[in-house]
Amino acid sequence: MTSFQQARIDLGSQLRQLREAAHLSGKELAERLRWQPSKVSRLENARQTATEDDVVVWAQAVNASPDTTDELIRQSIALLERHDDWKQRHRSGLAAIQEDVRDLEARTKVFRVFEPGIIVGLLQTSEYARHVFRKVKRLYSAADQIDAAVRVRMQRQEILYDRTRTFRFVVTEAALRTMLAPPEVMRGQLDRLLAVSTLPNVEFGVIPFGTELPANPVNGFWIYNEAMVAVATMTKDLILRDPDDISFYVRAFDDYAKSAEFGEPGREVIIAILHDYRKQTPH
Repeated sequence: MTSFQQARIDLGSQLRQLREAAHLSGKELAERLRWQPSKVSRLENARQTATEDDVVVWAQAVNASPDTTDELIRQSIALLERHDDWKQRHRSGLAAIQEDVRDLEARTKVFRVFEPGIIVGLLQTSEYARHVFRKVKRLYSAADQIDAAVRVRMQRQEILYDRTRTFRFVVTEAALRTMLAPPEVMRGQLDRLLAVSTLPNVEFGVIPFGTELPANPVNGFWIYNEAMVAVATMTKDLILRDPDDISFYVRAFDDYAKSAEFGEPGREVIIAILHDYRKQTPH
């Protein structure tokens, strides 16, 4: 067991003790917090990382002392700022990771995402996602929760239809041509992108092969509001909160966006790629 997982277990145990001391069932606490009951269980059983917001409202609901609340906040911030080892993290379960991401997205109003080599998770079809999770499971020896992980990823996508939120996605043409699934699955995935790109609160841009890039696209990154940047490498999940880091990635995103084709020109790039996939699909 990693130190990260042990710290998450310890935090979950403290949260449970506070709930029990307040003579509340998990369902009763969830009702007070307007959460799904499953979230209380996931936090207490270390299947999900409690955020600072989570522990603050939990502490308020159970009338925890200010000192206890401050300590819980310190622990949650320390967990979220950890540069977690992906191999160990995936062993805790693919679905648990998706739950963590869904909670983060629920607190975000403005999303800016750059991906150079994969379709963005929020835009994936279930079949494309299934192929991606199979590869993740093999690479990281992840717990076999592919069906559950796909289900949560699809549930996450409901947020796209919330018009109080804004989504700006920029991908390279390489991301759309990288075959992480068979041609027929890739066709369905590109059809999905064409549909999502027409949503009023979604901007979807593609940087075509013929366009000079402003910088080397080493990694994809997600900017959540102006508060946090997530950068995924092969072995570390970097969570950046320093204002200078955030400003850097905002500028990088803006540079990539200037090189991308949005709207109808962007859809024309997708359609051309879709045509190539159709030629590869057996009839």
